[in-house]
Amino acid sequence: MTHTHAGSLVERLRAAGCVFAEEEADLLVSAARDDGHLAGLLARRVAGEPLEHVVGWAEFGGLRVEVGEGAFVPRRRTEFLVREAVALARTGAVVLDLCCGVGALGAAVAARVPGGVELHAADIDPVALAYARRNLAPYGGAVWEGDLYGPLPASLRSRVDVLVVNAPYVPTDEVALMPAEARDHEPRVSLDGGADGLDVHRRVAAGALPWLAPGGHLLIETSARQSARTASALSSAGLAVRTAVSEELYATVAIATAPGC
Repeated sequence: MTHTHAGSLVERLRAAGCVFAEEEADLLVSAARDDGHLAGLLARRVAGEPLEHVVGWAEFGGLRVEVGEGAFVPRRRTEFLVREAVALARTGAVVLDLCCGVGALGAAVAARVPGGVELHAADIDPVALAYARRNLAPYGGAVWEGDLYGPLPASLRSRVDVLVVNAPYVPTDEVALMPAEARDHEPRVSLDGGADGLDVHRRVAAGALPWLAPGGHLLIETSARQSARTASALSSAGLAVRTAVSEELYATVAIATAPGC
């Protein structure tokens, strides 16, 4: 690509409101097969599609995970949940990524635990699961399609050591306030958490205990203002709860532990 061509690309991205236009231009060029393909990718980005959907991948937890049209893009703040989960996992741990989307959490945890884990993931969205199967394949991950715990095999009962969850927690009335990239291009089911944002959190909490191993842990991303209610739901389900916060990533994670042996 000529310097003039590259400059034009950056100018169009900047005019469309892309703050990191130079970096985005480099990524689009890297993803393009030829000039015609590049023009199509640029048009999609300028029209407001998430960059990750356009180039086909997102960086998460030091990994490049596949993602694309119609799928939720993993957020950098969720790397804090991964960090906390890895601290609780051990070699050979049974890890379940519930509401897994493209499987970013499960992949990132599995990649960081020395010696590997027994990895499972579940989600209700078949579009996301198509990506999850590819993202989790390097770690031998088993992927299950269905609503929360519904599709899981009975053999997982009382065996899950680390349950990681990034379920939707945006209140219904606030989805319209989200950036257009999210509200217009990501599935509503991955954003809308119901009237107070915590409908799925309560369901995850209520169903967790039969699946957790004695002393097993459930980690769920929440927000600072919702954390007390997320913790209450987990406590009501018979779990001991603490809350971890990362000021650096503006991230809040409720960490619940099942009763021991």
